[in-house]
Amino acid sequence: MTTAGNRVPGARAAAAAGTAGTPAAAASGTTAAVAAGGGVADLIERRAAPMRDFADQAAAVAAACHAMAIRFHQGGKLLVFGTGGSATDAQHVAVEFVHPVIVGKRALPAISLTSDVATVTGVAAQQGMAGIFAHQLRYLAEPADIALGISADGNCAGVLAGLLTARDLGMLTIGLVGGDGGAIGASPGLEHVLVARSDDPRIVKEMHVTAYHVLWELVHVFFEQPGILAPGVVA
Repeated sequence: MTTAGNRVPGARAAAAAGTAGTPAAAASGTTAAVAAGGGVADLIERRAAPMRDFADQAAAVAAACHAMAIRFHQGGKLLVFGTGGSATDAQHVAVEFVHPVIVGKRALPAISLTSDVATVTGVAAQQGMAGIFAHQLRYLAEPADIALGISADGNCAGVLAGLLTARDLGMLTIGLVGGDGGAIGASPGLEHVLVARSDDPRIVKEMHVTAYHVLWELVHVFFEQPGILAPGVVA
């Protein structure tokens, strides 16, 4: 006879299956579901406050998009950059502008400075990581262009150096940062700094994706309403 202490695996599985439909098992499953639902609610709430704060920056977002639309109208191009996870964001932004996924939207010139691995690594070998974007901007950018630098905490030395170089070249400068804005947010002379106020890099990433899609969409809104662009801009 098989006892409880030496029950074979098959018998153990059968015993577990036999209790699955009992009231105790059902109660346990309900408790787990409630606990999981509470956890999801907490995760959503952690994102709610940063998103409300970003919504409060609506005027700043609109101003940045208006300035971008003017530069594009005047023949400028967008140069976008970031390191680590923000490097993929830079590539995402560039392809959104160059190859719009929405039929009928105008393609606009944009370059990701993170895509040329030979140039990035070559510059890094000689000048360090802090120089990888500033160097490219000096040789690829014109004063009429737009520089968009992305940094999850606002403290990326390479992104900061790129934005400061862009400022000195006369380019339109836009920083998309997280946390409290960091060194980029505190730097003088940058025209537009949009902050995803969260210390959680995952939430910052999610907000940045939303932010640059809003930038793309609102630039096109200005293109569709040329009368609200500044006088002298050729539609």
